[in-house]
Amino acid sequence: DRGRKKQGSSKLKPMGSVHGASVGVHASDAANAWRNIARVSDDRNALASLIIGAYHTAGQRGNVTDEPFHAEALDALKTKDRDRLLAETGSAIRGRDQARASALVQRYGELGHPLRPVMNLLLGFAVSEDGALHAEKYYHTVEEEFSATREKFRWRQPVALARVTASEYGLSPGASRDTPKAGGERAPGYEEACDLLKVGA
Repeated sequence: DRGRKKQGSSKLKPMGSVHGASVGVHASDAANAWRNIARVSDDRNALASLIIGAYHTAGQRGNVTDEPFHAEALDALKTKDRDRLLAETGSAIRGRDQARASALVQRYGELGHPLRPVMNLLLGFAVSEDGALHAEKYYHTVEEEFSATREKFRWRQPVALARVTASEYGLSPGASRDTPKAGGERAPGYEEACDLLKVGA
């Protein structure tokens, strides 16, 4: 998915972005929701939920490319050090570099590093960034789906989350289109909540 086209872009969802009500985020959140509904429903509604989930997901496939979005960035990576991979992921997110953020998390997973540190890193952005009202929800989807997905495919979930996180960084309702890439604004209410909880913003 190459992200939003110019025609569907806006100040908070610029061309190339994939956060908010995007094809991938909606397909993932919908599949997660319908699967959870099916899990607690009777047989009739479980089957209906699975059909609706499949229909919704299949309808989002139009922008999928033959090669992974971050293939070139992955080929260019050299480091295998866990701490450096995490640090560079944070830097890529703050630079809104979707391809590099995705590649770093994929390499991290390929090397067998534990999930929790990378999810903790991404959680910090999920609560601090606006994400067009989808940041926390999509984080929760990825956390659930990682556990439910077959081992061969499960790292695709945090890889996608890294891309969405880089896409949404700094694009809060108060942010300007010209906001420097390294200086994004926080989600509305985030700093006030940190003050009330007496934790660092």
